[in-house]
Amino acid sequence: MRKLLLLLVAGFLAFGISYFATRNAMKPSASSQTPPEKAETSSSSTPSTGSKTGADSGSGNVVPPGMVWIPAGEFWMGTDSPDAWDDERPAHRVKLDGFWIDATEVTNAEFQRFVDATGFLTTAERAPTLEEIMAQSPPGTPPPPEESLVPGSLVFTPPEHPVPLDDFSQWWQWTPGANWKHPEGPGSHLAGRENHPVVHVSWDDAVAYANWAGKRLPTEAEWEYAARGGLDRKNYVWGDEQPSLEQPQANLWNGTFPHRNTKEDGFERTAPVRSFPPNGFGLFDMSGNVWEWCADWYDRDAYKRIGRGKVQVNPTGPSVSNDPLRPYATQRSQRGGSFLCNDSYCTRYRPSARHGGTPDTGISHVGFRCARSAQ
Repeated sequence: MRKLLLLLVAGFLAFGISYFATRNAMKPSASSQTPPEKAETSSSSTPSTGSKTGADSGSGNVVPPGMVWIPAGEFWMGTDSPDAWDDERPAHRVKLDGFWIDATEVTNAEFQRFVDATGFLTTAERAPTLEEIMAQSPPGTPPPPEESLVPGSLVFTPPEHPVPLDDFSQWWQWTPGANWKHPEGPGSHLAGRENHPVVHVSWDDAVAYANWAGKRLPTEAEWEYAARGGLDRKNYVWGDEQPSLEQPQANLWNGTFPHRNTKEDGFERTAPVRSFPPNGFGLFDMSGNVWEWCADWYDRDAYKRIGRGKVQVNPTGPSVSNDPLRPYATQRSQRGGSFLCNDSYCTRYRPSARHGGTPDTGISHVGFRCARSAQ
């Protein structure tokens, strides 16, 4: 997708920047990069956190720093709600072994330690090649001008007035020089945001970090089970009640999207991790703040291929990416919604909601957290 964004700059983009953009307000690759050497210990500095069932909970492991043990169990994945997006249906049974998952999204400070230790350059910090761009472009797409082949990323830039919600170019801007160290582009910095989730990280970047930390990305099933926090078949990670502005449960968009954010939850963009109450498993920001990469390929129709009477055991997702709305893009799954989620435009801050993103793309509202299997 990063390559396609460059085509947008050149005026040649033939299809949507992201899946949610193509479905505005609708309601009814593996990395080729060799990962850096693995860290000897977890890079997280967050204090150890135990779930309500106990920090160890029979896992047989010492608690990894900053991680929560999610006990084995069975749950309804997805939803049958008529208000859900099509890729969330139908609900189906899933059984999982116990696993560890980060209590919070990976922060800027944690990612900085990874970069300091390895010298890693993220996707947004490297210039794309013309060959990479054209490989993901529809047939007949003219090549972008050579001067557009520079490092950069997509930054949310709110307009000053109301705009049509079917024109996402009104609030997304390709910004040369934008990356995890400069979230809004050149001139922006991380001072005071060390404990915010890292953004502008591609799936490839997230996998490299996870390998270094001795972890992995969670599967979609693991992520949703953990996000629900023991509240099976609920609309939100906190239950069924609508989000509250009096006692905000998550970092979401307040006001009128995309031009007016009242910041009634206290934040305009990302929030420091642990700013809102944890869910039933002791996990933070499983709703809103930033989208989180998962290990699975994204298949828009995956749930429709699963028999309702069959219980899936430790599913790892489809073997290939599939999205008829974006036939030229291969995508990995993202979960959780972001600070841009608003019921007038995108309600995908719910635990069953799904999203696809090309693995070479980082954006200013996408981050990740890591998981680890029991040993």
